[in-house]
Amino acid sequence: MNWLNSQAFTLFGQHIIWSDMIGNVIGLIALALGWRRSIWTWPAQLVSGAILLTAFATAHLSGSAGKQLVVIVVALFGWWQWRRGTGRAQDGSIAVRFATWRERGFLVGAAAVGTLAVGGLFTAFPTLSWDPWPDAYIFVGTVVAMVAQARGMVEFWFAWLLVDAVGVPLNFANGFAFSGFVYVLYGALVLWGMRDWWLRSRAAAPAPALEGAHA
Repeated sequence: MNWLNSQAFTLFGQHIIWSDMIGNVIGLIALALGWRRSIWTWPAQLVSGAILLTAFATAHLSGSAGKQLVVIVVALFGWWQWRRGTGRAQDGSIAVRFATWRERGFLVGAAAVGTLAVGGLFTAFPTLSWDPWPDAYIFVGTVVAMVAQARGMVEFWFAWLLVDAVGVPLNFANGFAFSGFVYVLYGALVLWGMRDWWLRSRAAAPAPALEGAHA
């Protein structure tokens, strides 16, 4: 597997490694599948997380590497949620909804407390991360976004935008140029996906909280 951490090519003076490139391309596919509300978004996120884990681990970005471990765990949870639940749209895809105010409060609170806890850990142990607070922010923000996606909440797109706002400069600063470029593309896809889910949630009749969907 050493070839995954070797250089693929140079782009705008930045060295692009194979694991960074492949993992992020699959991540883009996963995001597009999420936009289409396809259950295959979760297997794609599993594969992307596994590949990117090797890239970030070699750069000693423990927060980003840990994020990929969380991506794998939460992707399994999301896959299970979408397979077992009852939230279906008329076209057979996943039904989406806006979170309740209570759920929004929980997501925001979990993000704030989680970022403080993880950032404090990274600060106390500097060897865990070169950029403790941005790393912690991305780590926790990704968890929040994926949990919201697993529950079919439109707000998951907003969470991804907030992660991208920090992820783009952090990836460029740490030499992951391809990740930085892909995060820019993520932003565009997130805006389109947000619009689609927003309109679908408004058009749908009121429904109970999504527990997932059958395969």
